[in-house]
Amino acid sequence: MSELFDEVDEEVRRDQLQKLWEKYSIYIVAGALLIIAGVGGWRGYEYLEAQKAAEAGAAFDKAVELSEAGKHTEAEAAFNDLVAKAPSGYRMLARLRAAGEVASRDPKAAARMYDEIAADRGVGTEERELAKVRAAALLLDSASYPDMLARLESSAAPEATFRHTARETLALSAWRAGDMAAARKWLDLIANDGETPPSLRSRAEALQALLPPVAKS
Repeated sequence: MSELFDEVDEEVRRDQLQKLWEKYSIYIVAGALLIIAGVGGWRGYEYLEAQKAAEAGAAFDKAVELSEAGKHTEAEAAFNDLVAKAPSGYRMLARLRAAGEVASRDPKAAARMYDEIAADRGVGTEERELAKVRAAALLLDSASYPDMLARLESSAAPEATFRHTARETLALSAWRAGDMAAARKWLDLIANDGETPPSLRSRAEALQALLPPVAKS
């Protein structure tokens, strides 16, 4: 008797599944196709992005080769082309390199390009700080010490990524302006920072030796 009931239950379940399939099969098939299409689309997107990155990488390397060969006008054009077309990572690198190429012929124009990068909130913090420091370095011969201080004081803070370069630039600017107290301040910060690169430390020591006795530490 129990076997009979089992057969009946199995038949009922089979009928229920058949009815469910007839009612919802179109949705099940459609859902499966959408999943397959989605996975395929994502794989295709990843492939295309990888191709774009590879092409941008090759173009970037070519632009660097032009720069290293002294072909700055051609290199600048190549970097600007990457700025217009490359994926975001290479686009940012190309903006920085394009400004560097312009610096060889027009430092003030290059400084403006770096300033634009430094003011761009869509750019990473580290890249913005680097652009700020590079812009200031290009203006060292023409900007006043107060202007340089306004540009770089925050970049010279204890935990700032490019504080060493910022401090050296400020020390040089103060020295050129005849503000020996300010020059000593920045040179002391360089000397007392255990993470100051050796080459920069040596330059700072050489500059400090040029200060008048009353301004020495």
